[in-house]
Amino acid sequence: MRSLIAAALPALLAILLTGCAEAATPIRPVAQVDLPRYMGRWYVIGIIPTWLEQGNHNPVETYRLDRNGNVCTWYRYRPDRFDAPVKRLKSTGLVVPGTGNAEWKVRFFGLFKAQYKVGWLAEDYSQVLVVRDARDYLWYMARTPTVSEADWQAMLTRARTFGYDVSRIQRVPQRWPEQGPGSDQFDGECP
Repeated sequence: MRSLIAAALPALLAILLTGCAEAATPIRPVAQVDLPRYMGRWYVIGIIPTWLEQGNHNPVETYRLDRNGNVCTWYRYRPDRFDAPVKRLKSTGLVVPGTGNAEWKVRFFGLFKAQYKVGWLAEDYSQVLVVRDARDYLWYMARTPTVSEADWQAMLTRARTFGYDVSRIQRVPQRWPEQGPGSDQFDGECP
């Protein structure tokens, strides 16, 4: 048993160090984000999903500035199918000072914070690529529920440039307009 552990130890260390090295290489966000212009509805087009996002249909992120300058965030989706009841999750984006509003710490359930970096933003604020230094999650969002194939391919190229394994990026099922209960639920009140 000891020889098995001794043999596996170098491989485990190599994997751990590789993961640390990748996470230690920061992604440079865009220079500046005009927060009021960035607020509003963003359709999630592509993701490397978190466990909360697996199988979601018609997901939309909606942002609004609160009275303290934090970003109230609502993630709205239908789990597993287009006709499932609408679910919403609320979080708060705390802008990291000195980042030109391009990096946030997003607080979920009041318990933990996750990195949120605006890695790329279209000049007209019509599309965005949100990334993390760990390259474990990615969100490609647009102001419309669909994008052209050329835009999708350009996003994949950007993600690859940031060091992402683009084979992990999934297209998100979007079908609009919606009908029925919950079709108008996108946000809520800021605290």
